[in-house]
Amino acid sequence: MRKFFIALLTPSFFKRTFLFLFADIVIIIASIYLSFLLRFDFNLSDEYKNLIYTALPTFMIIKLTAFAIFRMYKITWRYVGLNDLLNIMYAVILSESMLMVLHLNFLSSGIPRSIFIIDGIISLFLLSGLRVSKRLFLEVFQQKGQLKEGKKTIIVGAGNTGEMILRDVARQKFSQFYPVGLLDDDKNKVGAYIHNIKVIGTTDELKNTIKRYGIEAVIIAIPSLDYKTLRKIYNVAKETKVDTIKIIPRIYGQHKPEINIKGLEDIRIEDIIGRQVIEIDYKSIEAFLKDKVILITGAGGSIGSEIANQVCTFQPERVILFDIDETELHNLEIALKNSFPYLFECDGVMGKRHGLSCPPGYLDKGDKVSLVVGDINDEDRVKSVFERFRPNIVFHAAAYKHVPMMEYNPGEAVKVNIFGTYVIAKVSTNYDVEKFIFISTDKAVKPTSIMGASKRMGEYICKAFNNSNEQKDSRQYAVGSKQYEVGSKNKNQKNTEFISVRFGNVLGSRGSILPLFLEQLRHGGPLTVTHKNMRRYFMTIPESVSLVLQSSVIGKGGDILVLDMGEPVSIIEFAEELIRIHGLTPYRDIDIEFTGIRPGENLFEEILTAEEGTVTTKHKKVFIAKSNEKFSQGEIQNILGEFKIVINGSGNNYIEIKQVLKKYIKYFDKNLGIGGF
Repeated sequence: MRKFFIALLTPSFFKRTFLFLFADIVIIIASIYLSFLLRFDFNLSDEYKNLIYTALPTFMIIKLTAFAIFRMYKITWRYVGLNDLLNIMYAVILSESMLMVLHLNFLSSGIPRSIFIIDGIISLFLLSGLRVSKRLFLEVFQQKGQLKEGKKTIIVGAGNTGEMILRDVARQKFSQFYPVGLLDDDKNKVGAYIHNIKVIGTTDELKNTIKRYGIEAVIIAIPSLDYKTLRKIYNVAKETKVDTIKIIPRIYGQHKPEINIKGLEDIRIEDIIGRQVIEIDYKSIEAFLKDKVILITGAGGSIGSEIANQVCTFQPERVILFDIDETELHNLEIALKNSFPYLFECDGVMGKRHGLSCPPGYLDKGDKVSLVVGDINDEDRVKSVFERFRPNIVFHAAAYKHVPMMEYNPGEAVKVNIFGTYVIAKVSTNYDVEKFIFISTDKAVKPTSIMGASKRMGEYICKAFNNSNEQKDSRQYAVGSKQYEVGSKNKNQKNTEFISVRFGNVLGSRGSILPLFLEQLRHGGPLTVTHKNMRRYFMTIPESVSLVLQSSVIGKGGDILVLDMGEPVSIIEFAEELIRIHGLTPYRDIDIEFTGIRPGENLFEEILTAEEGTVTTKHKKVFIAKSNEKFSQGEIQNILGEFKIVINGSGNNYIEIKQVLKKYIKYFDKNLGIGGF
């Protein structure tokens, strides 16, 4: 019996729907009866009582139908909001209008017009009151007796985001954070109250506010803050011994605007050094990605994993994560399960749609995220994945990107960045991929390194495939022991659009300067800078990837898109600022040493538009590079044949590999480097 009552009281969609339906029936009956009572001064004759009984069936049918049309039975009353209340109002207006037309023009029932107005008002009040009752109880009445257990918190930002944070803090019964007030840049908001919490001042008063109220945590709830303002808030908080500093997600999804404390993130160094204000058209990205099957190569890397994270927010049909590193794939799986648990639930309906059983095995699971370990140069493996999942969109992020390392291992750069790109591009065309997005780099502009030149060759490959709409000759060529075949494309196949996206250094990515500096700081220094005049373009990983997604929407077949990375940053100034952020003094607490320029590096990276200029797009941070250089499919095959000959020997003949690259890349540095092994 105890289990029965527990099961009966356990919330479920069916129970909530049944409760609302039953309550609405009672409300409809009560509303029409009260309407007549009010209209006739609480003195109902038998005639009007009979009129109520006669009219009740039509009121019941039309009102319940209107309620269902406006999704009133899908409202979660724990989180009912303004949009839900508007839907209730629309449903009442529609139903009363239909009833008025029906009874006055067709049924001639004799119901006075005023009854419909009174009934609508009473219905709206009772229906809204029922659905808001649980939230009202939990967030207002139940709070009165709650203990204030969480950290004393100040919320910076009294706008929509700050309001959502306050609401969720209240839902969590202040167990983590207890807000004592809000701060905002808008002076007109000072003195106002949001959910009984006062806006006690402007953001300039943060330091005094922390000291006055004994603040233990700061939540930054302004999506558009740039890194300079963030740094100021961070420095004030640290100076006043506040250890908990939270921030809303770095790319604030307007397509899913609900923010809660679970989604808050710790502020990171890259936020206060390189965060920019990025405007993103989320609706166009959602239209591009929603219900699509998306494959990401190099998914375990810093860029690939962030692409996966952001893509998963746009309701894809399925995401295939392809990488050679099983450990990084495993780590990515854990992270995605925490953020998007619903994508990993076995769905029999979705499984049947793809001809999948549920489970066993990663290729047969009904999950919407599939993890595939494989090498992009293994064409058989790549084909099997495309055959199984039939992706609509491919983000090709798999690459070797470490500049000095590729100077010592040029053959590996050629195999992965050039031949691997060719394999993925070719299979994509054969399996009707709609769009192929190649992740390129600023180092492909007037390249001075093997890595940059190999990525430039990857751009050529993508453009060659895009321009090759005519039927291809069926030919074969060998790379080592592997046979590659370029088969004829069926006339009915769609043409894949290939675009390349270039951007500069991303803060926090593997092998980038920030992790190196942080590791050196942990060991007490010194920080190593290659040259005092070294300058680089920087952007955080989430911002870069959001612009990649935006570029994917903007770009057309054959485009090379370049991202505006802002102003170049002096590396020596970057190192000095990083030391200061950690409360230390450069050259006194932590020294900075100069180690000399590494192989393949240059002092000033070319701006991403340096060669032929650009054409603007509708997004102010995305441009289209003018590029007249292109190769046909046949020419690409000949180039690959030359590389095959070079790498078939030692596989790392630096001079010969560089000579082949110089032959086909117009701006490639003419000086031969140190050579591989």
